[in-house]
Amino acid sequence: MEDTVKFINEKTNNFKPEIGIILGSGLGEFADEYCDYAISYNEIPNFIKSTVKGHKGRLVFAEINGKNVVMMQGRNHFYEGHDISEITYPVKIMKKLGVKTLILTNAAGAVNESFHPADLMIITDHINNMGTNPLIGANDDSLGERFPDMSEVYKKSLINLAEKCAQKLGIDIQKGIYWANSGPSYETPSEINMMRMLGADAVGMSTVPEAIVGNYCGLNILGISCITNSSSSSSGDKLSHEDVIVAANKAKTKFKSLILEIINNV
Repeated sequence: MEDTVKFINEKTNNFKPEIGIILGSGLGEFADEYCDYAISYNEIPNFIKSTVKGHKGRLVFAEINGKNVVMMQGRNHFYEGHDISEITYPVKIMKKLGVKTLILTNAAGAVNESFHPADLMIITDHINNMGTNPLIGANDDSLGERFPDMSEVYKKSLINLAEKCAQKLGIDIQKGIYWANSGPSYETPSEINMMRMLGADAVGMSTVPEAIVGNYCGLNILGISCITNSSSSSSGDKLSHEDVIVAANKAKTKFKSLILEIINNV
């Protein structure tokens, strides 16, 4: 981590971010509009390259309305074959760089039958069904405790803030529980029904490992999902990654407005 932080500081003239944002599928355009420094993951020591379509794979630094922000323009996923500790490594680096607030975004499928494509959902809690945990292994006491409490991973104060920001902007916002699977296959109709019975509102293949590590590191976390399809897809409609990108593009204007308003008020 020392090598990584030293490299980043040299490339950014010791830019000190206070807010970190991880931008999910189709949402990376936000970092194109606000960029003072950008470093490809390929250049950064100990980072891994993002291989998913719609993810540029850059660490972007910018001052946005007086706040110093670092953004991951694309993330790495467990289903790409990486170790779970590798895909959460950037969150630890954000902590070392000085980040206090972490905003996690993703594209997610609807489980809740009242959700529609391009809806935005504030994550209130999650269910980890990925079959692993990023904290397995030797503990680094400089980052967090061996057995971190998980009773409020997504801070209620940030959830309330995001709701107020959405209301101010006239954006209808959903709230719900995010279910994380390992992927890369999408869920079967029976799996969607099971998730619904167990209390999930949306499902995806990311975010939860980063939330676990962010919480472990003492970061204040806000999660926002862009809903990419209605739950009617569980009755037989085909779903593709292109559908995910299309839905994210439909939501990007209100997504960007909401993120900016949240940054202004954090």
